[in-house]
Amino acid sequence: MSDALFDRLGGEAAVNAAVDIFYRKVLADDRISRFFDGVDMDKQAAKQKAFLTMAFGGPNNYTGEDMRKGHAHLVERGLNDSHFDAVVENLGATLKELGVADDLIGEVAAIAETTRNDVLGK
Repeated sequence: MSDALFDRLGGEAAVNAAVDIFYRKVLADDRISRFFDGVDMDKQAAKQKAFLTMAFGGPNNYTGEDMRKGHAHLVERGLNDSHFDAVVENLGATLKELGVADDLIGEVAAIAETTRNDVLGK
């Protein structure tokens, strides 16, 4: 077993479960759900699964746009730090619900944090 975060979280099955729960939380969150209006959530979930797999040190099959380009249209619609914080909060709550240890949740949050400036176009 490798020591990649991907494997320590439980691999593909864990990432798939996390993304499904994560988007249920996000779509129920009044702070951020509007950013997903009109989005094909099956495609979105597939992209997110590939991105998180890569970000956590698993196989890199991510073919999406870079974070800055992929979120520019949302920044134009007002995406800001408070929304980014809400997403990270939902991700943490998802992992907690799945029984992921706090130290691993901290690692996930740290990885998410490295994308903040690109996601927000700073």
